[in-house]
Amino acid sequence: MPESKSKLEQDQPKKPVSFLSMVIMTGFFGGILWSTIGYVAYIFNFTEIHPNVVLEPWAIGSWKKGWLGTVISILFIGGVSILAALIYYAAFRKLRGSLPGMIYGALLFLLVFIVLNPIFPGIKPLWSLDKNTITTSLCIYILFGTFVGYSISYEQEELDNTGHRDKSEEPETT
Repeated sequence: MPESKSKLEQDQPKKPVSFLSMVIMTGFFGGILWSTIGYVAYIFNFTEIHPNVVLEPWAIGSWKKGWLGTVISILFIGGVSILAALIYYAAFRKLRGSLPGMIYGALLFLLVFIVLNPIFPGIKPLWSLDKNTITTSLCIYILFGTFVGYSISYEQEELDNTGHRDKSEEPETT
């Protein structure tokens, strides 16, 4: 039988995903997840910031205010979140626990709402936003930072532990 000589696809060992690929996927899906939650927060009036504000400086037309603009905005935020995850990977991947990710998320919040605020005309200055918007947005950024940071540091720790375990479990030769 031809099946017995060749291994079935399901019996083949899975090829591990590279660490950098995992970082990119974590950033992209984290950006999509948390921007979607931000959109839901906007729908329920927890925040006055719609995800479409990321398109305002670059896109022309009324389409960006509809459902298509929302979907493209969420995907765009996912793409930008890859950059945020790569920065975390380069600078903080060795830090353990959730606190570094929480701090990173708060720093991203300050970056967007203070430093990059002039780029986005749909976002009022930080001190002009209402308390619900500030609180909700800060929490979403902290949760994004925690998601990305903890995922990356956990994978780094697993990688470090696997490398150490493989060396220690090798039989001694004399």
